[in-house]
Amino acid sequence: MSALFDLNTWSHTRLAEVEAALGAWVTADAPQGVDHGAPAELVDAMRYAVLDGGKRLRPLLVLAAHEAVCPLRERAATYTAALRAACAVELIHAYSLVHDDMPCMDNDVLRRGKPTVHVQFGEASALLAGDALQALAFELLTPLDDSVAPATQARLCGLLARAAGSAGMAGGQAIDLASVGMPLSESQLREMHELKTGALLQGSVLMGACCGAPGPAALAALENYGAAIGLAFQVVDDILDVTADSATLGKTAGKDADNDKPTYVSLMGLDASQAYAQALLSQACTALDASGLPDTQALRALADMVVNRAC
Repeated sequence: MSALFDLNTWSHTRLAEVEAALGAWVTADAPQGVDHGAPAELVDAMRYAVLDGGKRLRPLLVLAAHEAVCPLRERAATYTAALRAACAVELIHAYSLVHDDMPCMDNDVLRRGKPTVHVQFGEASALLAGDALQALAFELLTPLDDSVAPATQARLCGLLARAAGSAGMAGGQAIDLASVGMPLSESQLREMHELKTGALLQGSVLMGACCGAPGPAALAALENYGAAIGLAFQVVDDILDVTADSATLGKTAGKDADNDKPTYVSLMGLDASQAYAQALLSQACTALDASGLPDTQALRALADMVVNRAC
């Protein structure tokens, strides 16, 4: 990675664009083709779940992958698709957190440094807010105007659905819930986290890439990169659950241990887990080296941030 690349500067501009777009799209205004808007209380819960919090890692991965596969002169033509994809994946992530925090699942009361949605608005409203956020994600990917080509719309919807569904995030959460108090092998734990956390992170990379026109070798390399950082994110999450406090994390620290959930730290120990995270970072960078893409600085910097973050 070039010493001249500044992730903070790069992220600041793109995060401002994502935040503005989310604020504009998660509203009570009537959606496309509908003659009435959404109930204000439902929209309040949706906005509470999405706005003013979170790392926005998934949107940043979308935008970084888009820039990696699109030469500068071609980015403007496909930027609308990339921005919509970035916001859509964040809506899916937000809906998953709303549902995961509910009493029927993880029963958590703190998220992003504030009360969880079901604590703030009630369980029924939280459930509906999550449902609505999921639906809105796919609405963003299918605008009625010609700003996103139909073929790109279809590819983006397919990638997001697979990453979020039973063979992705939802499936991983099901395994997680069924694994409480059970010993898992390393391969079983890896499979759970590749689905629960990794699938949506990898999907973010692939969604950004498909807004351009990467060759097969570049696309395969980005898929490998996404898989490595997707797993690395969860390994580091397990580490932080035992090394950081709730104020730093913005969510309840030590929750996994309290709930007797299998983690990389409980399986491998802290030192081995930290070494594994660094090995996954190396795998991610090796994949970018193999991509043949000229501009992967943002993707490299994001991988480093994932592994070496403090919260």
